[in-house]
This record gives sequence, structure tokens and C-alpha cells, in this order.
Amino acid sequence: MFDMMPFDRRTGNLFDAFDQMINNSFFGSPEKPSVAPCRTDIIDAGDKFVLKADLPGFKKEDIKIGVQGDELTISAERKEEENKGQNPNYVRRERRYDSLSRSFSLDGIETGKITASYNDGVLQLELPKVAPEAPKTTAIEIK
Repeated sequence: MFDMMPFDRRTGNLFDAFDQMINNSFFGSPEKPSVAPCRTDIIDAGDKFVLKADLPGFKKEDIKIGVQGDELTISAERKEEENKGQNPNYVRRERRYDSLSRSFSLDGIETGKITASYNDGVLQLELPKVAPEAPKTTAIEIK
């Protein structure tokens, strides 16, 4: 029961020193980033783009979508679960707090017509493209 840890995270492993060197400051910063990106697909559907972002485990209320200038930002934050009156005996606890944020350019998008839906851990945004203006023709009078 107490050995319910992923095999690559166990201590006392022959490769611990090498794993720590790779995961820590050798190839990057010693701390993991506090904000993780969400995996996203963007589909060109002709008159609009459809953006699908994976946000598993988040409630709809935890997700915020904002537009500032020509930038769309998707962010989500999950707080630690409160156990009122309970004292669970965790063997391992990894699901305390999580947040993510991702930004996208809105060049060529009608920001006032963006729609969003959230179903089964997938956020879907429909981003209508700005309709191309027909070239104006003017007649020039010959004098």
C-alpha cells in the first residue's frame, strides 16, 4: 500500500542523481512553472476558427476567458479541496492546487461575436473571422 508511487519518482533509485540533474537546474529552472499551458486545437472552419482547449477536472465556474486589445486569454484555477470535519489519511496527495493560462492573438477576429461552451473537460470557442470588405469601386468623371 505504501509503495503506490510512480516508478520514476521512487527514492533510492540508482538513477535518482541523474533524474534530479535533468529535472532541476541542468536544463532549466529548479522550480516547475506555477502555470501550465493547456493543450489546444485550432480548426479553420471557413468563416470562423474553432478553438478546443483541454481543461479536464475544472468546473465551468473556475474558467475565465478574457479579451484585452487583440489578445484572448484563457485561464483556469482549481483550489485545494476543503475537508470540513474530516481528517483523511492520505497515502499520497498530488491533487491540491492547479492553475493554467494561455493567450492567443485575435487578429482578424470579430471579438464581439465570440461564443464559448464547456463540455466533458473541453472548452470550445467559436471565433468568427472579420468579413473581408468588398473593394469599393468609384467612377471617375472625364473632364
